Amino acid sequence: MNASHNVSPVAWMAKPYPEIVETAAEDGSVLIVPVGSLEQHGYHLPVSTDTLLVEAVAHAGSEHVQESLPVLVTPTIWSGRSPHHLPFGGTVSLDTTTLLDVLSEVAETAFENDFDALLFLNGHGGNMSVIADAVSGVGDDHPDREVLGLTYFHLANEIVAEVRESDVGGISHGGEFETSLMLHLHPDLVNEDRVEGTRRDEPYKHGRQDLFADGPLSVYRTFDEYSPSGAIGAPELASADKGRQFFECLETELGELLCEIYAQNDRTA
Repeated sequence: MNASHNVSPVAWMAKPYPEIVETAAEDGSVLIVPVGSLEQHGYHLPVSTDTLLVEAVAHAGSEHVQESLPVLVTPTIWSGRSPHHLPFGGTVSLDTTTLLDVLSEVAETAFENDFDALLFLNGHGGNMSVIADAVSGVGDDHPDREVLGLTYFHLANEIVAEVRESDVGGISHGGEFETSLMLHLHPDLVNEDRVEGTRRDEPYKHGRQDLFADGPLSVYRTFDEYSPSGAIGAPELASADKGRQFFECLETELGELLCEIYAQNDRTA
């Protein structure tokens, strides 16, 4: 007997094509394209962490408002730009041009269904510059559509200071934030016996110190220069309760953003 699975009501992949076309044709329709990665996240988290988290946020935020506005979520693009993780193994990476081409072609063909707006929702820091380029390129090609890009964890800016226990440097890659979210959403995939991380120690004052302390200076290093395990931050301070608080904020904030996008593109309003 095949096991039954709960399918998100906003999942593009679960719809017959007439329903996709009908949703896209509604005024103010929004399509979310989640973009993740397949890369090492230390000894304790799966390599799919970024993909799992951005997908969960995309669906939760969309389901939060799906009765109020037309929105769908594509399957998550599971490989991103991750050359800085390759020394550890377990990583699959696309180069910048390939990822940009993938994003652009997904958007190009998705727009043929007549969506009014498209949001690239990013789950991996190494994709951020490519997402920005995709927004500019696709937006320039489609001046009659709204094209946006966002890295999901920035939606937690409002509560991170009150929830976190770590100092700056404790929330980076596989640290307190991501590990807490995984303990909330996928505890079976967290190896709690192997939790180990190294505080981020960025020597440049204007360099990135933390996911929530992103300085203006770009510096390229492979992650084995930061951490022997591959995890950067304080994963030992993570908890499922913190993950719940972070996730509820992410869900609410994304829902509010989708309402704003809808209002900007609803020609009947």
